[in-house]
Amino acid sequence: MQLDAKLIVIDTNVVLDLWGFGDPRTHLWAQRLDSASSGPSLRWIATAAMRDELHSVLTRPHLIDAFAARGRSAQGVAEGFDRFAKIVPRPEPLPQALRVHCSDCDDQKFIDLALARQAILLTKDKALIKCKKRLASRGVTLIVPSL
Repeated sequence: MQLDAKLIVIDTNVVLDLWGFGDPRTHLWAQRLDSASSGPSLRWIATAAMRDELHSVLTRPHLIDAFAARGRSAQGVAEGFDRFAKIVPRPEPLPQALRVHCSDCDDQKFIDLALARQAILLTKDKALIKCKKRLASRGVTLIVPSL
């Protein structure tokens, strides 16, 4: 898939796949993020609330064990986030007519930022995927990592 230099919002589960689990479905995205430092490709944007959510998730013992089994660490996941994500201010609420409501309130922040910045939303979260058509009607492309 050819995409021009574009803003991207990445949900927490995909962040875990990128740096914690090394999921092969995310390798292309990791390469594109890494190449962004040497030229235009993708610019990952996130809010402080997204970073806070990730750090909260990274304290879960079952994830720490799962990362260790793969030779990875929670610290490595956090470092990947901090290396590539640019923290931006939380967007102002959109008018009700332009909002896309997510059934999982914890995921709303990803939709709101993607809408406000017209960014790609990279996710595998079922609640977010259910919003794909509504997001597309508002100019946001939702992509599920795949091989």
